[in-house]
Amino acid sequence: MKEIYIGLDIGGTKFEAAASDATGNILQRTISETPRSLEEGLERLKAMTTEVAAGERISAIGAAIGGPLDWRNGVVSPLHQPEWRDVPLKEIMESWFGCPFYVDVDTNVAALGEYRCSEGMTERLLYITLSTGMGGGLILWGRIYRGMKDGHPEIGHQSIHYRCAHPERILCECGAPDCLEALISGNGIRRVYGKPAEELIPAEWDEVAYNLGQGLRNLATIYLPDEIVLGGGVALGGGEAFISSAVGVMKEHLRLVSVPAVRLSRLGYDTALVGALWVARLGLD
Repeated sequence: MKEIYIGLDIGGTKFEAAASDATGNILQRTISETPRSLEEGLERLKAMTTEVAAGERISAIGAAIGGPLDWRNGVVSPLHQPEWRDVPLKEIMESWFGCPFYVDVDTNVAALGEYRCSEGMTERLLYITLSTGMGGGLILWGRIYRGMKDGHPEIGHQSIHYRCAHPERILCECGAPDCLEALISGNGIRRVYGKPAEELIPAEWDEVAYNLGQGLRNLATIYLPDEIVLGGGVALGGGEAFISSAVGVMKEHLRLVSVPAVRLSRLGYDTALVGALWVARLGLD
């Protein structure tokens, strides 16, 4: 019996699970819609993990999930899964599978995956996801940056000088009235424009790109990353034209600091899942 590692991407829209060998080669994978209830969600994770393990011994499990959370104790309260509050996920998974379980904010995990798969191993890499919500993870010299009290910086909850045809519809799920996430995330776009991102017309994409560009300007000024990588369904759906437009806005308004490289994720929709497999193999300390 060989030893394998499990990666879990526990998203607000879908769950993904994969098993890899010790070198990172993916052996099995599966996907499911996110159940609404906590009980069903936990049972789904258990079943998916068992499925991809395929009877082999699990050495460790790594997981990516939305914040906020306590990564050291593995207690999670993902914002976009309302029934998941103060869930002791580490305790639950370790009791079920008898192996170490590591969990962190999905954007931290995705950032680590992007960094590990980067050809140049950029010293300062900022990963941003635009999907159901908006978040980011910063990798400094191979390690996840953590803030005060081990907190996760919430880059989607900055305020910007924005453009929006329907300012009365801007409302972030955190409760604040002026977050960037409320303008450019999947949920934000649905609320502001009344439709999903894939149905936006060019003028609406221009607004979203402008707002993203202003956010990139702030992040480039404050963090001074070498590289910014964008992933998630909104970014990947908008494609190179969307990113190029946003970068143009960033460059136009950026002063005093160097302009970072900006690109789409090379891992596509698998960034958090690949990162979770790395976390399973390397841990989080």
